[in-house]
Amino acid sequence: MTYIYTYACHEDEQALCELELRTLLDKAPLVRYVESARCIPPSRSPFLKLRLDVQFTADSLQELAGYVQTLTLPAGSTFKVAFVETEAEVSYDRQREIEREIGRHLRGKAEMRRPEQWFAVTQLGGRWLFGPCSYGEAVWLQHQQKPQNYSTALSTRLARAVVNIAVPETAGTRVIDPCCGIGTVLVEAMSMGIDIVGCDINPLAVRGARVNLDHFGMPNVVSLADMRTWSGRYEALILDMPYNLCSKLPEAEQLEMLTSARRLAERAVIITTEPIEPLVAQAGFSVAEHCIVRKGKFSRQVLVCK
Repeated sequence: MTYIYTYACHEDEQALCELELRTLLDKAPLVRYVESARCIPPSRSPFLKLRLDVQFTADSLQELAGYVQTLTLPAGSTFKVAFVETEAEVSYDRQREIEREIGRHLRGKAEMRRPEQWFAVTQLGGRWLFGPCSYGEAVWLQHQQKPQNYSTALSTRLARAVVNIAVPETAGTRVIDPCCGIGTVLVEAMSMGIDIVGCDINPLAVRGARVNLDHFGMPNVVSLADMRTWSGRYEALILDMPYNLCSKLPEAEQLEMLTSARRLAERAVIITTEPIEPLVAQAGFSVAEHCIVRKGKFSRQVLVCK
């Protein structure tokens, strides 16, 4: 089975988007789309717009319409066909023309506003593709409305992408966020069904994380603890290195944290506001991939460590 995904991102998040989609879909994204054999819900990524499940391929639109005509939808069901831009831009009028041509060959009732089933059509590599499609929902956007927050916390969009980079395969993966703060990463991970726990040395942060989790109906998975004394072993770890606009965490403490992270997990995604690659190597990790995420003059590095 082949799946076509379309995506969108701000230029400041282009590198993050590419890293996340490469990790999730095992394919480098092209200008507007990714073609992959992997099937994931488009709502999982903050960047994906839709997924087209390729059911028919044809050399011409007329040939494709013939294949579409063989489909039988449930009696009385409604549908809508959407044209999806992939390789090249297509004019608005041409898109609507293609949708009408394919739609009139489907045996069902067309519904423009609230169809029971969506289909998509596109032209890619000289071939015409058609199949069911599903749209992504901005789940991460809903999580911005948490009762506890602070200005230096990760955005929900960045947190969700980081979780996907750390945990491309959710089944059987145990994850820890050992500096969980107010639980932004925890909320995104748990909303995707990921098995995650968190801890933090700051009692106010732990209290805030518990309030936020409860607000979204999620169980309390947060402990008041120092990651340097935490025991256990996990498949993945997500560490947002503590920082302060007025003071810098001493290198010795940073190294302690990174060494503890290496003890807890084989794979880690580390978010930092300053270059720490020498310390990462000293802790026993190697940086497999990295990207920079900018917001105005402020930037974070996302390091994928193994």
